[in-house]
Amino acid sequence: MNQDSPLTNDSPVTLINVFEVSAEHVDAFVAGWRERAALMSTKPGFLSTQLHRALSPRARFQFVNVARWESREAFRAATADTEFQKRIGAASSDPRVPISANPDLYRVVAGYGVA
Repeated sequence: MNQDSPLTNDSPVTLINVFEVSAEHVDAFVAGWRERAALMSTKPGFLSTQLHRALSPRARFQFVNVARWESREAFRAATADTEFQKRIGAASSDPRVPISANPDLYRVVAGYGVA
């Protein structure tokens, strides 16, 4: 993308979810994320996902998930899936791996360079 682009209803959406995870729970968090991401990658409208880890152990948000979906509707349908809801519920209620997630959907409105 080289310049500002108009917001269109049919443009893909991006899920950005930042996570607070303590150092002792990093491995369990990543393992759970991989399982849920594998499930979501099979859903209609899924385009891609990447989990980013902070370089500094002092960063508030140790992980950032960036996932692209064909549309808001595709994302909503995928997250309404019973198996996904079961897995996300288990992850958020596991006292052994306390995490704080902060998800929301975004659309690109401006940018430069290669995405």
